[in-house]
Amino acid sequence: MKKIDISKYIKGDKYLWAFITLLAIFSFLPVYSASTNLVSTYGGSNTVFSYLFKHTIFLMVGFCILFFTQFIDYKYIYRISIFSIPIVLILLIFTIIQGKELDGVNASRWLHVPIINISFQTSNLAGFVLFIYCARFLAKRRKEKKNFSNSFFTLIIPIFFIIGLIFPSNGSTAVILFFSVLIILFIGGYSFIGIIEILFMGFLAAGVYVYYVIKLGDKNPMNRVYTWKNRIENFMYHDTEESYQMKQSKTAIILGNKFGRGPGKSVLKAFLPQSSSDFIYAIIIEEYGLFGGIILLFVYLLIFFRVMIISTKIQNYFCSLLVLSLGIPIINQALINMGISVGLFPITGQPLPLISAGGTSMWITFFSFGIILSVSRMIYNYPNKEKQIHHE
Repeated sequence: MKKIDISKYIKGDKYLWAFITLLAIFSFLPVYSASTNLVSTYGGSNTVFSYLFKHTIFLMVGFCILFFTQFIDYKYIYRISIFSIPIVLILLIFTIIQGKELDGVNASRWLHVPIINISFQTSNLAGFVLFIYCARFLAKRRKEKKNFSNSFFTLIIPIFFIIGLIFPSNGSTAVILFFSVLIILFIGGYSFIGIIEILFMGFLAAGVYVYYVIKLGDKNPMNRVYTWKNRIENFMYHDTEESYQMKQSKTAIILGNKFGRGPGKSVLKAFLPQSSSDFIYAIIIEEYGLFGGIILLFVYLLIFFRVMIISTKIQNYFCSLLVLSLGIPIINQALINMGISVGLFPITGQPLPLISAGGTSMWITFFSFGIILSVSRMIYNYPNKEKQIHHE
C-alpha cells in the first residue's frame, strides 16, 4: 500500500499547525460539556449532540479554509487589501440597516444573507481586513515618515469609518480592534505622537457619541451605552452587586481548584450564560482545574511565540507586518476572554479562539492562521528569494 506524504499538503510552520490542531481537538470536550446550557435554554429538538455536530461542521469548514488559504501567495493579499476596505464598509452599513432590536437594545451585529440563509458578524471580517490594510500601508511607506497629517485620508479615515460603524452595536469589539490597530501602527514604525493623536481622536469621538446617547437616550432605545455603563460599574465598584455571569464564572473557577472536577463534570455549565462561548474558559478551569487553565494559556503563548519567529525569519517587510497584524489580535482576544472569566476585565462578549462554539469568529481565525502559514511557507521553500517589499 502506497504511503501518503502529508507534507505535500501541509505547508508552512509545522509547530503552528500542531498547536492549531491541538486546540481544535481539545475544543470538543468543553463545547460538548457546556452545550448542556444551550439545550436547557433553547430546548426544542436540539440535543447536546446536535450542538456538538454543529461545532464539528464549523471546525471542518474552518480547516478547509486553513488548508486552502495556506497556498495563497502573499502578493494577492497585498493587492486586494486596498479593495477590501470599501467592501467591508458597505457590509457594515448593510448590517446597521438590517439591524434588529433585542429587548429594546441595539443588536445589529449580524448580517443575514437571505438566499443561502446564513448570518455572520461583519465586525469580525472588518477587523480582519483592517489589520491587513494597516500592514500594507505601513509596508508601502516603510521609508517615509508616517504621522497623523500625511496619513489622515489614506489610513486614519478608513480606521475610524470601520470602527465607528462597529462601535454603536458592539462597543467592546470596536475598542479591542482600535487598540489592536494602535499596536500594529506602533510595530510598523508609525510616529508615537501620531498614535497619541489617533488615541485622543478615538476617545473624543467615543465621548461625543456616549454624550449624545445619554442626552437623547430615552428617545432612542437602539443603543448599548447603558449596557456598557452597567458593566463598567459592576467591574469597578466592588460594593455593587456583581453581574450574574461574573458570579457564576468565579464560582466555576473556585470549584475547579487545582486539578478540576473532571471532564464533563461541571456543575455551573447549566447556570452560566454563554458557557459554550464567552465564558467557556471558566468551564474549562472547573473541569480541568487551574492546571488545565494554565496549560491552555501556555498553548496560546506558544502560538504567539511561533508568530514572532515567523515574522522575524521572513525577509519581506510586508509579510512580517502581515503575520504580526493577524497573529497578535488573535492572542489579544484569547487573553481578553480568559481575563474576563477570571474577573480581570469587564464583560465584553469575546469568544476564545478555536475553542468557543461559533462560526464567524472561528472561520476568520482559521483564515488568519492560513495566511500566516502561507507566509511561513516561504521560509522553508524559498528562503533566499523574497527579499524586497512589493508595491504592486
